[in-house]
Amino acid sequence: MHDDLQPLLLTFQLAITVTAILFVLGLPLAYWIAFSKNRFKYIVETLVSMPLVLPPTVIGFYLLIVFSPQHFLGHFLETYLGIRVVFSFTGLVIGSVIFSLPFMVNPIKAGLQNFRHELIEASYVLGKSPWETLRRVILPNIKPALLTGIVMAFAHTIGEFGVVLMIGGNIPGETRLASIAIYNEVEALNYDTAGLYALVLVGISFFILLVFYYLNRKPLKIF
Repeated sequence: MHDDLQPLLLTFQLAITVTAILFVLGLPLAYWIAFSKNRFKYIVETLVSMPLVLPPTVIGFYLLIVFSPQHFLGHFLETYLGIRVVFSFTGLVIGSVIFSLPFMVNPIKAGLQNFRHELIEASYVLGKSPWETLRRVILPNIKPALLTGIVMAFAHTIGEFGVVLMIGGNIPGETRLASIAIYNEVEALNYDTAGLYALVLVGISFFILLVFYYLNRKPLKIF
């Protein structure tokens, strides 16, 4: 029974890990894109949004090549730091962070771009520090954008297939996620097991979206 649950547990472990990393990375990146006057920031925006248009297998292929022990970066990480990326949970995290990055950054960027910048200036005039301004002024006013980014990144990570299969493979208990397990069970004509995995993912996804829309329908004190 534990073996049957392992792909589901691994999937949600990955989704939670990736969402937390994306929030930490995505918030300052979205802030920079929204407010920076750098004339070349459109290049960064393009790179962030590339996973939206590239096939997942393309991203997975290049990650597999870059982090392969036969290439410089992968060889360096494995030989000198003891970090193996390909066919490991670490690889799943890296691939998922890259592939789900726009789902965190773009909603927050949109929220920041619609934010009244004079409120930030007023906060500074009143003697508030940048951290206090972020925590007390900016974040409470972009709660819908933050929730959207968190929910979209989490849900997108749960449903990944191509990227995680390329970089992580199909190792039971280590890289076999629910989406890969469903594919395996269908290939083996085990439709009952595949249906169980699929039903759990559908139920969890529905619950996440239900909570998201409920929270966005009324004011809520988060910070």
